[in-house]
Amino acid sequence: MFTGIITDIGKVASRDGEHFAIACAYPAASIDVGASICCDGVCLTVTKVEVKCDGSLFDVDVSNETRSKTSLKNWQPGRRVNLERSLTLGAEMGGHVVSGHVDGLATIVDIRQDGDSYRFSFEAPEHLSHYIAPKGSIALDGTSLTVNEVSSSRFGVNLIPHSLQVTTWGEKKVGDEVNLEVDLFARYVARLMEFRQ
Repeated sequence: MFTGIITDIGKVASRDGEHFAIACAYPAASIDVGASICCDGVCLTVTKVEVKCDGSLFDVDVSNETRSKTSLKNWQPGRRVNLERSLTLGAEMGGHVVSGHVDGLATIVDIRQDGDSYRFSFEAPEHLSHYIAPKGSIALDGTSLTVNEVSSSRFGVNLIPHSLQVTTWGEKKVGDEVNLEVDLFARYVARLMEFRQ
């Protein structure tokens, strides 16, 4: 379980089919084999850890299913990745409940400056659009964000300067696909409503 608060930007160091190695600033001694790390919103299991002079290198294996549903199919060495360690008991819940189970890909359709912040507009897959509500929570590339507005399958969010600096969002451009996880509670409410009809 995660909160959508990014704690490091990692970099894909290598890729061999389903196998990825990711460099990060987390101390190697703090990462256990078998631990879960959210990588651009995808919960992945650490299979190996190596010590590096400026942090560590951890390995993950990514299934065909995960690659088919997420942006990981396009990952290549050099790509920067939003990282979050799994939630620990007693830790501050700064974002919202994020499972790391991506529902689909959203496409950036517009980016515009709004004061010091930037407004991003997205096109969501139609089958996920009814889970997205104004002022609700959404996880995009692992980042907990508040939905500003919704119109059919399009929705918008606002990113403040701090968020742009400590995540990969400052590098995004129109046309990019991002991993989308709808709010867990919205998903269950929608499912319950199906049974009431």
